[in-house]
Amino acid sequence: MIRRRRALCILVSAAAAMSASAFAANAQGLGRGKGNSGPPPVENRPKIDEKAYKAALDRIPVPDEKYDPWGGARASDPAKPAKKKN
Repeated sequence: MIRRRRALCILVSAAAAMSASAFAANAQGLGRGKGNSGPPPVENRPKIDEKAYKAALDRIPVPDEKYDPWGGARASDPAKPAKKKN
């Protein structure tokens, strides 16, 4: 009885170690599947149109006020201390 339990424990431990190493190899790309094909060929890449890019930048409106990223996190006016009455 004890020998069976020990043999089963060793078998389960060995199976767990083998599956863990298989998962690690697959995560590193060493498992089956297609390899790294690399970037697409240069001919198939879309060409950059400089005129369209500059025209798009010119269409962006200029803001009237400077953007304040912390505007919602703090009060817009600083808190003034209350005057004490004597």
